[in-house]
Amino acid sequence: MIKSGLLVLPTRRTFSSCRVALAGHNKWSKIKQKKGANDAQKSVIFGKAARDIVLAARQGGSTDPLKNVQLATVLKRAKDMNVPKENIEKALAKASRGKEGGDTFVYEVLAFNHVGLIIECATDNSNRTIHTLREILNNYGARQAPVKFMFKRVGYVVVSPVDGVDQTGQEDLVETALTHGAIDFDNIADSSGHSVWFTSEPDALISLSTAIINKFSQKWNVDVSELRYIPLEDSPEVSEEAKNDLKALIEELENNEDVLQVWTSLQDDH
Repeated sequence: MIKSGLLVLPTRRTFSSCRVALAGHNKWSKIKQKKGANDAQKSVIFGKAARDIVLAARQGGSTDPLKNVQLATVLKRAKDMNVPKENIEKALAKASRGKEGGDTFVYEVLAFNHVGLIIECATDNSNRTIHTLREILNNYGARQAPVKFMFKRVGYVVVSPVDGVDQTGQEDLVETALTHGAIDFDNIADSSGHSVWFTSEPDALISLSTAIINKFSQKWNVDVSELRYIPLEDSPEVSEEAKNDLKALIEELENNEDVLQVWTSLQDDH
C-alpha cells in the first residue's frame, strides 16, 4: 500500500473490495458513460484515442501490438469504443513516423495553493499547446510550478475476468504478478466485483503485463497497462468549492485535444 511516501510490498494479504486510491483523471475514466455520445463527443473521444495510440506506440517502442502490451490494451479500448478502423490505422501510421508525428511532454501545475497537477500532452506545436494551457489555468488562478516531487511514477495494470469463466484461484494471479514486479494490488469495487489493479516500478510494467497475459489470457483480460503518476502522500484538505473548481479545471483541460491525461495530488475518489 502507499505509506509514508513509499509503495510497500505486502508479505501476505487477502483481497478486499475498495476504491482505487490512485489519483488521476484520464480520458477513459468515464468512457462507459460516453458510449451514447453525440457526434461532437465522439469526435473528441476518437481524437483522444488516436493520440493514446501514438503515445502507447512510442512508450512501448513498437507499433506491433504483439510486441507492445501498452499498445494492445489501448487498441482494445479503442475498438470497444467503436473507433473506426481507418482512424486506428492512421494513428499507427503517425506513430511509425516517430518525431514527425509530434512531441509529447508533461506540464507541471500548482492549483488552489497546494494541489499539484501533472498534465501529459501530445502535440505537433508545443508553443501553441502551452499558450492554450496557460489561458485555461489563468482562469482558475493556477500556475506552472515544479510539482513532480509530490508524485511517484509507476506502472499500472488492471485485469478483469473473462465473461463466463470461473474466477477461483485469484491467489495464483497475485503470486504471478508479485513474482514479475508487482509491488501493490487490490480489488476494484466495480460492476464485476472481481477486477484487480497492480502497481509496479515503471521498468517492470512490460514484464508484469506480459506475464499475466501469457499465463492467464483464458481467465483474465488486461484492460489497462500504462504508466501513471500517483501522489506520494495525502494532500492537505481542500474546500468543497475548491474541489468543484478543480473538477471544472480538469474537465476543461481534458477537452483540449492536445491533453492526454491529467494527474492530481489529491487521492482519487472515483
